[in-house]
Amino acid sequence: MLKVLLPTLMLIPTIWLSKASWLWSSVLSHSFCIAMISLTWFCTPSETGSVFLSQYIATDPLSTPLLVLSCWLLPLMLIASQNHTSAEPLPRQRLYMTLLVTLQLFLILAFGATELILFYVMFEATLVPTLLIITRWGNQPDRINAGTYFLFYTLAGSMPLLVALLVLANKTGTLSILTIHFSTNMASTTMGDKLWWAACMLAFLVKMPLYGAHLWLPKAHVEAPVAGSMVLAAVLLKLGGYGMIRVLPMLEPLTEQLSYPFILLALWGVIMTGVICLRQTDLKSLIAYSSVSHMGLVIAAILVQSPWGLTGATILMIAHGLTSSSLFCLANTNYERTHTRTLLLARGLQVVLPLMATWWFIASLANLALPPLPNLMGELMIITSLFNWAPWTIIITGLGTLITAAYSLYMFLTTQRGPNSSHVLALEPSHTREHLLITLHLVPLLLLMCKPELIWGLTT
Repeated sequence: MLKVLLPTLMLIPTIWLSKASWLWSSVLSHSFCIAMISLTWFCTPSETGSVFLSQYIATDPLSTPLLVLSCWLLPLMLIASQNHTSAEPLPRQRLYMTLLVTLQLFLILAFGATELILFYVMFEATLVPTLLIITRWGNQPDRINAGTYFLFYTLAGSMPLLVALLVLANKTGTLSILTIHFSTNMASTTMGDKLWWAACMLAFLVKMPLYGAHLWLPKAHVEAPVAGSMVLAAVLLKLGGYGMIRVLPMLEPLTEQLSYPFILLALWGVIMTGVICLRQTDLKSLIAYSSVSHMGLVIAAILVQSPWGLTGATILMIAHGLTSSSLFCLANTNYERTHTRTLLLARGLQVVLPLMATWWFIASLANLALPPLPNLMGELMIITSLFNWAPWTIIITGLGTLITAAYSLYMFLTTQRGPNSSHVLALEPSHTREHLLITLHLVPLLLLMCKPELIWGLTT
């Protein structure tokens, strides 16, 4: 674990001491080396449970793919941000990169934590760099409002979790993820225990986000710069799912009684956010609402607590992370050229940027879960586990899948087909940097089809 943590930590002096001409290339190559080193976490036998075990951090089959995704995303965020930050003063560029590195450091410690309090502290610490990225580097004046929504929704959800963890520590005497399952089960059916269950879940459901507590997400996505949108969609939402998978076994007898309203809300959110996507005029807002729809499936699958559901949730989290991040990168390439996010003002781009249209096509098909991509594998396992839990859920999940296909194709056709607007005809061509960026998103997604057991999670 230290072979990734220490180089990540050393990126901060690298950023502040590098010469201006070498800044982007040196930091990018350093972070890409860290991403390649993190792939070695996959090379351990998963049957042994936790590996790279130290007193406070370890990896296991659930955290490994999320850790690798966090490390893989840093060089991609740097590549995506290079163009729109190049006009800024050098100290602001250095600060921006420092915030991205700090965010990666917190994410590695959050996903690797073996103590629930360490996980909680890092879960909260990710707020600070993300908030600064949204409020200081966002494009529109509404970014302060978006940052306020993001901060207070997340803080209001996670304060009860701290109280619940302190109660758990008082009852069991330990908060170690490795040993707490062996302590006597403390959950019973009193009203206090039910409130304790809700307090444990609320922070994760807001972070995912559950439909009804999702209003911060579209605002944060729309106002954030491209790196903020990428890390929000790809990794930060997954912190909620990871936390739920870790904490739910401790609350076992209560989950089957109390999870019904949350499963219903999550499944209803799949339909509602899909319908909202169909009438969006803002491209980034459409992609953000599609994240809420996909995370609704993940929440329902985790709360059902079946092995297939947990496997499907883990697969869909990883696949959605790569897919939605690539869609935000593509939306950013359009925005940098047309200076608008409105779908109808930036249509017909296939004629102007034909190779970029290919990337749009592959990313849109991944978003609608085309076989044999991992997105489809995750969705099928989730739908199967939900059908096994209650057959009527097939109506909602089937309709949700249909709506997902509809808005993904609507997004592709609106941006790429149709007549060009007058201001779209004289655009600069797409750059090698942008093609490299999308390739590094979509190639791992395609390679995972060959070895999907890497992202099966705890059931491997």
